[in-house]
Amino acid sequence: MRRTKEDAEKTRIALLGSAEKLFLERGVAHTSLDQIARDAGVTRGAVYWHFQNKAHLFHEMLNQVRLPPEQMAERLCNGLQQQPLRALRDLCIEGISALAYDEQKRRIMTILLHRCEFTDELREAEERHHAFINQFIDLCEKLLENAAERLYPGMTPRLAALALHALLVGLFSDWTRDAELFDPADCSPALIDSLFRGLIRDWDGV
Repeated sequence: MRRTKEDAEKTRIALLGSAEKLFLERGVAHTSLDQIARDAGVTRGAVYWHFQNKAHLFHEMLNQVRLPPEQMAERLCNGLQQQPLRALRDLCIEGISALAYDEQKRRIMTILLHRCEFTDELREAEERHHAFINQFIDLCEKLLENAAERLYPGMTPRLAALALHALLVGLFSDWTRDAELFDPADCSPALIDSLFRGLIRDWDGV
């Protein structure tokens, strides 16, 4: 039984690896489950044993490189009594910096941002992805509510959360499009701090 479970997990990992490879080369819309199965050296039936459809496979591929909302919330809220905004800032820097040393994250983010068209076939994956984004924005807003009095006039926690998310998406998109634009590891602290400095009046003193 143990060997069977190990073999099944190896097949699952192989399918995710083949999907990642083919999605990056051909684009998500132009890659079929049959092609993924052939590349992984398994039958189409093996694909459906592990994944309900292409949307499910795509979603599981994304989950390999993004922090689950529950873990993200736990990590950020652990510092709630001390420096929650610093925890948020560090998490953002960590996410961007990972592009420089995590090749899998680099590939999967490239697929998501530049090789994916959310067709009807991927409707479920699109909805899950949008839900993940909204959870992140909502979590940022809640943390920023604890510093609402320190935001610049006219800036609300919601607007600040949206600005932060927009910066992150822009940096991910630009770097995966052209890796020569900036060094994620070296530049991410200055990029993120500049945004917080424009949102929080006493950011340098936090």
